[in-house]
Amino acid sequence: MASPIFLANNSSSGFKPQEERFYYFAYGSCMCPVDLKRSLGESTHAYVVGPATLNGYRLGFFRRSRLRNCGVLDVTPDPRASVYGVLYYLPWRLSAALDHREEGYHHETVEVVCGDRHYGSTRTYTVMDKLSEEIAPNDWYLNVVLRGATTCGLPEEYCWNLFHHMHTLQRRQCSPVRTMPRSA
Repeated sequence: MASPIFLANNSSSGFKPQEERFYYFAYGSCMCPVDLKRSLGESTHAYVVGPATLNGYRLGFFRRSRLRNCGVLDVTPDPRASVYGVLYYLPWRLSAALDHREEGYHHETVEVVCGDRHYGSTRTYTVMDKLSEEIAPNDWYLNVVLRGATTCGLPEEYCWNLFHHMHTLQRRQCSPVRTMPRSA
């Protein structure tokens, strides 16, 4: 398991101390700073605060991405569950690009726990028009989600459970529907 990346005050990162910023909790492909850079146009490693937990929600693949042609992650309320993800402290200037990336989702304000600190008024995104059943992710999406989870230090057991859930959905999607032979 890789060591988590923590927020660094690095002058080469583009970080400006007086810049307005917001907390963002990522639980899907945005957990991967490399993939997030692709959409936001700049490195996001320096904006990672660390692994975080969103209590009272669970993960599910309740949206089909037209761009990726597969199921993508969403969080839905569930008082008995919790979701691990990555907490970022992003400059406000990246907000519009993040909204564009998360097309089909809307802002939800949540509280997450990172280390021993609670972060209220944290932005996350939830699917607007949820499907009734989960759709499997493709291999690319599975890999980028796991890359982000391991790179940013999510618990190993959670990463394995996440892999198992995604792989199970893929297997279920690929198995042929068995029908009973017709009687004469």
